[in-house]
Amino acid sequence: MARGSSTISKSAVWVLLSLLILGLGGFGVTNLSGNVQSVGRVGDQEIAIDSYARELQQEIRAIEAQTRQPLPLTEARDMGIDRAVLARLVTTAALDHETASLGISVGDETVAEQIRDIPAFQGLSGGFDRDTYKFALDRAGLTEARFEEQLRRETARSALQGALLQGVAMPPLYSETLINYVAERRDFSFIRLDASALSAPLPSPTEAQLQAYHDENKAQFTTPQQKTITYAWLSPEAMLDQIDVPEDALRAEYEARSDTYNTPERRLVERLGFADEAAAQAAADAIAAGTTDFEALAAQRGLSLNDIDMGDVLPTDLGAAADAVFAAETGAVVGPIDSPVGPALFRVNAVLAAQNTSFDEAREELRTELAIDRARRLIETRATDIDGLLAGGATLEELQTEAGMQVATINWSPEVSDGIAGFAGFRQAASAVTREDFPTIEMLDDGGVFALRLDGEIAPQLQPLDSVRDAVLAGWQTQETTARLLAQAQDLVAEVAAGTDFEALGLPVTREAALTRQDFVPEVPRALLQQAFALQPGDLAVVEAPAQAYVLRLDAILPPDMADEAVTELAARLQAEADQAMTEDLFRALAANIQERVGITLDQAAINAVHANFQ
Repeated sequence: MARGSSTISKSAVWVLLSLLILGLGGFGVTNLSGNVQSVGRVGDQEIAIDSYARELQQEIRAIEAQTRQPLPLTEARDMGIDRAVLARLVTTAALDHETASLGISVGDETVAEQIRDIPAFQGLSGGFDRDTYKFALDRAGLTEARFEEQLRRETARSALQGALLQGVAMPPLYSETLINYVAERRDFSFIRLDASALSAPLPSPTEAQLQAYHDENKAQFTTPQQKTITYAWLSPEAMLDQIDVPEDALRAEYEARSDTYNTPERRLVERLGFADEAAAQAAADAIAAGTTDFEALAAQRGLSLNDIDMGDVLPTDLGAAADAVFAAETGAVVGPIDSPVGPALFRVNAVLAAQNTSFDEAREELRTELAIDRARRLIETRATDIDGLLAGGATLEELQTEAGMQVATINWSPEVSDGIAGFAGFRQAASAVTREDFPTIEMLDDGGVFALRLDGEIAPQLQPLDSVRDAVLAGWQTQETTARLLAQAQDLVAEVAAGTDFEALGLPVTREAALTRQDFVPEVPRALLQQAFALQPGDLAVVEAPAQAYVLRLDAILPPDMADEAVTELAARLQAEADQAMTEDLFRALAANIQERVGITLDQAAINAVHANFQ
């Protein structure tokens, strides 16, 4: 039975046509010759050998465009690109078999209309041009008959998919469950206990207690694996005394930065506009009477302070309001005054005094910056010579006298970040260096250069108690304080269970309202918020933190705030993603079912021939 393509959306047709046209070009694959025409078949539908070659090359070119690096076929195959392309073609062939079995087809008029609408086939007049059409197909190595057959099959496949997937939707319960998890809120209260809340002072530990803590926490007191590294380092700062910056260069730089060194007086200002003079005056009178304030007026208008902030302004930025604003003190509200947003009130948040830095005052800063820039360029020219010294057999130690480099030795580990070890380039080189590596010059982010040598490695070592006594004492005190506070917190929970009101425990209670799992409570461990979502209203729990304990009570469970635009957008996105996932699952199930029913055969020799013919 013949069916039209009216069930296919126009946008879907455009997408499939665009993809088809993009895949037509011959991207360097040598023409395949011989009697082999396919790399396999699904049912009675063949997978054309040149289709496989063309799509494989298209995938490779797409990755190359993203990475801007060539991708050899061997690497593409290691990435599984060839298998992904073949799987896609098998699915396409399976759908072609099914549409043929069901008698789904597209008439010549529909195909012709789609071809006429493709921009790539249109001439200068904007209409379909047969010469342009033939030229595009010739470049792709396709005949008109073959292209039109591909287009006919693609449209028929879309009709089958549309019939199968139309109206598919995941039950709302799925997205509702997700949005409840993400956006559900909690009201809770908590009491914080720290060292000041201890019921008795912490005693001094005995030697045995310190030794026991040391033994139980050996990892804390074990040095990391270290490398003994000798390095030669030439930094721009080390060359400053060799750089002469002429006076005229300093003055030219000062003039170029005049806006930085000499700034006029400015004000940090907020502006709140009104519809008319009367409304603005009424607002000014209310502020003067103390019945409202600037923030409240903005909030009544649905504006945040960011909406009305003008930033730091000059008199020229304020027009008619300049004199009044620049005469006002910090915190003052002036107006109403005409402005581009109508009669407005202006609040002065800060006075930024004029800054005038003379050339003599800026001289040393300018000299240092220009000297460092020149030192970087000098190092660039010296780096090749230094590398030549190393290649000629010079040791790192000899570079100190021959190239003026700083030479030192450090015990390096990823935890070391002082001096040169703070540079990412040095850290990367130190991590990778081996005994067999020959020192070479490498660049640092600040324009300096270095070379390094691995002298040896130091295995992790447990430091004796006497050498880390202060750290052991601090660790023991934290552990003991935490244990005692947890015991006190459990006693408080027992009191509440026995009938004492939470607020009557005699300790400060902090309350938080309408928090989601993603919210942040300053200076409170993340575990407390997580625990709040594991409780039922009225439940209490104890939460541990270093040298702290929290008694937590859940006050209320609140549903997601569906009046919040961000929450409603998230809910819609989750439902759309769930619908899409279900659609894809059904599509894969259909393709797998077809393949299982009609069978798949692949010609590995033909596939290998395609790979061998790649250029």
